[in-house]
Amino acid sequence: MEQQIAMVRFDQVSKIYERGGETITGLDRVTVEVEKGDFCAFIGPSGCGKSTLLNLVAGLDTPTSGTILLGGRSTSQFTSDDWTRIRRETVGIVFQAFHLIPGLTAVENVAFPLLLRGERGVSVRARVEDVLELVSMTGRRHHRPSELSGGEQQRVAIARAIVHQPQILLADEPTGNLDSQHGAEIIILLRSLVERFCQTILLVTHSTAAAEAADYVWSMKDGQLVSKTKHEPATVVV
Repeated sequence: MEQQIAMVRFDQVSKIYERGGETITGLDRVTVEVEKGDFCAFIGPSGCGKSTLLNLVAGLDTPTSGTILLGGRSTSQFTSDDWTRIRRETVGIVFQAFHLIPGLTAVENVAFPLLLRGERGVSVRARVEDVLELVSMTGRRHHRPSELSGGEQQRVAIARAIVHQPQILLADEPTGNLDSQHGAEIIILLRSLVERFCQTILLVTHSTAAAEAADYVWSMKDGQLVSKTKHEPATVVV
């Protein structure tokens, strides 16, 4: 039987920052694999390395040492253009701050990544309408961010992150600016993406309730993976 290639693999990855003459360890010799279709959560206190890990997967930062592989390909030789292409084709990112473009409607915000790829016409409109329906935002599609609630803005942000059908979705504290009810709805939505499209999701969160929706949870401390808890995904309780 052919061995499955991990979607994300870290092999002894460290990230060291120099700030004002001080050395800060963001990640400390992290080794981890995330398979296709896995919903993996990383949880721990602020400064433990969770967001650093996601930034390295997204190519928003580079490791000090170690090897990162995406879909079996080492990122060590990736150029800036390679990373731009990967973020447009392979990786979607959802942030705590929604980062929607204020002057654009929900439809226009979601279409933006496709327009950057040079796509136009009926196929773009159809894809945008499909993902807005998926995130239950069809009725608000012509509203601008200022006219939407926090939960609605995050739904639009998720639609924008998945409209290009990425293999990997990175979610960095996606419920951090939401109340418990809207936060639970967002996590349920992320869970549905795994079940419907077999997307690989890496979730960074402070919320143990949010992490319960994942297939397994890595606890982090001081830039290291401390323990792994594997469980059957539970229903997110508000």
